[in-house]
Amino acid sequence: MSTTIDSTPRADGFRMPGEFEPHAQLWMLWPQRPDNWRLGAKPAQRAWVQVATAVSQFEPVTVGVNNDQYENARNLLPAHVRVVEISSNDAWMRDCGPTFLVNDKGDVRLVDWDFNAWGGLYDGLYFPWDKDQMVPLKISELERVDRYKAHLVMEGGSIHVDGEGTVITTEECLLSPGRNPQLSREEIEQHLRDYLNVDTVIWLAKGIDPEETNGHVDDVACFVKPGVVLAAITEDKADWRYELLQDNLRRLQAATDAKGRKLEVHTMPMPAIMVITEDEAWGVDAAEGTIPRVPGDKTAASYLNFLIVNGGVIMPAFDGPNDAVALSTLQRLFADRKVVTVPGREIVLGGGNVHCITQQQPKG
Repeated sequence: MSTTIDSTPRADGFRMPGEFEPHAQLWMLWPQRPDNWRLGAKPAQRAWVQVATAVSQFEPVTVGVNNDQYENARNLLPAHVRVVEISSNDAWMRDCGPTFLVNDKGDVRLVDWDFNAWGGLYDGLYFPWDKDQMVPLKISELERVDRYKAHLVMEGGSIHVDGEGTVITTEECLLSPGRNPQLSREEIEQHLRDYLNVDTVIWLAKGIDPEETNGHVDDVACFVKPGVVLAAITEDKADWRYELLQDNLRRLQAATDAKGRKLEVHTMPMPAIMVITEDEAWGVDAAEGTIPRVPGDKTAASYLNFLIVNGGVIMPAFDGPNDAVALSTLQRLFADRKVVTVPGREIVLGGGNVHCITQQQPKG
């Protein structure tokens, strides 16, 4: 059984570890929504199998599946990937799933944030999101991990931590009217301090997907290790992403972390601008309450949406000229890990990538 603890991680000495710290396992959710994934989600399911298979070379993987897709997912996923019945509204484990915490004694707990499909009735992407909201509680029960209930609308893709007291996030997302309009910037910072156990919040301005997640940080910047960050850039001044990425880069170069270090900032090119084709948009069902997919829609394709695993890094590739540059950048920065690429296009058509569909559970 698991208990809901009426306290805060900060008060109890728990912190969110960096993604580069050791994992016990990795969590995913199975895609099936025909109003977000084209052709009845079959191409997306193939992409999920590729990601789960890649990660499972490095650490155990658990995939949560709705009951009507259980048999199909069990059949398609490798036998060594655990499949459990966890119902969800869509497949974004990073965002609706829990944030795991550790303490110095080796205990593991989790934070159950409020989730409202990236903006609720203001500018959320679908309704309802009731099953998504239950995912952290179900995981806490399955794993017998105690949980904190945070009264803050927050998604895992909107934060990156160094595990040593620093978090990076974006104003576009955390201060968006669809999340926590009743809270000031200072109050939101206090929630981050209490529930992630951080001291320093580094605010970037924007992400690259204002229509989808309202600018999640995991497309534009992340920690390689404490004191070292990677930022997405483009060299093309005509690219709509150019200026916002330059602004993020300047903020990171000017920032100091919780330990007082100036950040060592590395850069990663963006993939070429990727838009949804007519064929891809045609395969998506129309549904009440869901944002439609239209040919020519820009996608949030980014190499930064990779996942760090035990001894490895899983990077989305887009069959573009910058794939090789991104791969060599990650191999250089993560010299002690094996970088594995997976096809990223199918996942990004639904609004995110490898990082968005996964959530690591740290080792205690």
